[in-house]
Amino acid sequence: MQQISRMLMKLFQRARLEKPGQVDPRAAEFTLSLLAAMYDRSGTGYVKTRSAAAALISLSGDTLLAKYRAFFQFYAVPDGKATLITRSALRNLLTDLNQIPAIVGEGCTLSCVEIAIHDCFHGVLNAAIVEEKFLSWLRSEPAVLLWLPTCYRLSATEMVSHQARCR
Repeated sequence: MQQISRMLMKLFQRARLEKPGQVDPRAAEFTLSLLAAMYDRSGTGYVKTRSAAAALISLSGDTLLAKYRAFFQFYAVPDGKATLITRSALRNLLTDLNQIPAIVGEGCTLSCVEIAIHDCFHGVLNAAIVEEKFLSWLRSEPAVLLWLPTCYRLSATEMVSHQARCR
């Protein structure tokens, strides 16, 4: 937790410099509390860096495709010339990401994760998949992660303004 706290302080300090007045001075503290609530429910003081990274990526303002690519990079494993994501790695990713809606009582069950893994690997004979297959599956908006593109779309529409007058 201490490492993540230091990293968040640096991250939000940089953000405050880039966007003065737009970043709450307690953003690092709030984010650390959220990460602890999602990934350290027993209060051990330990959160996996990869889990924290997945949450920060998913909650970032980046595009969906950039988020999906980042997930792949964090969870995939090198296999000779290729980088692949295994069923186990996908299970870890989905379990980590499921903690985000779960914090507000909207998480899915373990069986949802297993169904999603089965769907992702449908028709795949190998033990792992390449990035393009992974991205293609995510673009199909699997039910277990439907909250992610929905939140992205809501966030994207916040900046839309129309020059129309209402009566």
